[in-house]
Amino acid sequence: MPQIKVYTTDFCPYCDVAKRILENKEIEYEEINIHGNPEMRDHIEELTGRRDVPQIFIDDQHIGDDDNLAELARSGELDKLLEKEEGNTLGHNNNTIEERNVIIIGGGTAGYAAGVYTSRAMLEPLLLVGDTLGGQLSLTLDLENYPGYFGDQAGEFVNGLKEQAENFGTETRFEYVTEVDFNNHPFSVKTYDNQYVAKSIVICTGASPRTLDIPGEKEYGGRGVSYCATCDGFFFQDQRLIVVGGGDAALEEGIFLTKYASEVIIVHRRDQLRASQIMQERAFKNDKIKFIWDTVVDEIQGEEQKVTAALLRNIKTNDTEIFPIDGVFIFVGHIPNTELFKGVINLNDQGYIIVDEKQQTSIEGIFAAGDVHDHVFRQAITAAGTGAAAGIMAEKFVAELENRAYPG
Repeated sequence: MPQIKVYTTDFCPYCDVAKRILENKEIEYEEINIHGNPEMRDHIEELTGRRDVPQIFIDDQHIGDDDNLAELARSGELDKLLEKEEGNTLGHNNNTIEERNVIIIGGGTAGYAAGVYTSRAMLEPLLLVGDTLGGQLSLTLDLENYPGYFGDQAGEFVNGLKEQAENFGTETRFEYVTEVDFNNHPFSVKTYDNQYVAKSIVICTGASPRTLDIPGEKEYGGRGVSYCATCDGFFFQDQRLIVVGGGDAALEEGIFLTKYASEVIIVHRRDQLRASQIMQERAFKNDKIKFIWDTVVDEIQGEEQKVTAALLRNIKTNDTEIFPIDGVFIFVGHIPNTELFKGVINLNDQGYIIVDEKQQTSIEGIFAAGDVHDHVFRQAITAAGTGAAAGIMAEKFVAELENRAYPG
């Protein structure tokens, strides 16, 4: 069997994604945590040219990060690389269609809230997580504002959501949905591994970090450009960093980066922050954090596969400056994960799913919850509420289909 090595750090949700992909396929691997080990950090950068984790190797062949591993797993190429015997791969890859009462697409707060309600209704829901357990919370280090939760670890909270839903009968599968057909009932859902039909669907696919879409951003991704401070901050010991954004995520990640960086500069396009007052106070009190207002990043520059500067532009004066920097961390909002549903259900101009007051989409029996439709609040507590509502309505829809009584 080929040897697999996964290089990780502490507080790295993307590392957890990579490990979960391998574990779900029952693939053994060696985890090498480089946190606090500068020599190993430098060794990985020398081997890969990258300054982010996870980094995955199969028999000393560099595969890439969690995104590369996920794509290999979805396409079946990972099994070929590992020379797995036929019949020992994840999933069935056959033409059998599995029938379910309710399928929940997405494993964040909204998805598991829907799972709790539909499983308590004895509907035995199937929850298809995809690649990332926990949704946006998987990218969050602390959770301080969820009523009744007195811990502060987002990962602990996510695991609790999963455990509670599964205790009631929700079945979790780490499968990635590739195709849906809502034109006929029961509704059809396909993954790389299996085919399903369901009486009702709850869409909780959430949102993904928005990119700046500027020159140099893609070219230097993993080479000084990052979207996860907790994953990659260790690579920037005693270096000067830019954080782009003005919301809670930008400030939280910027504060975290001060553990490593010599200086963190928050670059924001406005003259005041959008973050909550408590996060602003923490940032303003941190001696390592500075602010550049009314400014955007127009280009990320580098040499020899490493970021060296950012081209900044003041949006009021239009003056530009080449700003020497070692890394750029980007937190400028999110894009809803609705590519799968374009032309299938109604979306608004920003791509968010349109729902009514009962979480129903443009197709009866298809519901949506969480950040995939909420572009206003985007909080864990509101995602849980809409997930619960969608679960209740899915239960009612199935009960009416089966001509049986529905409580309430």
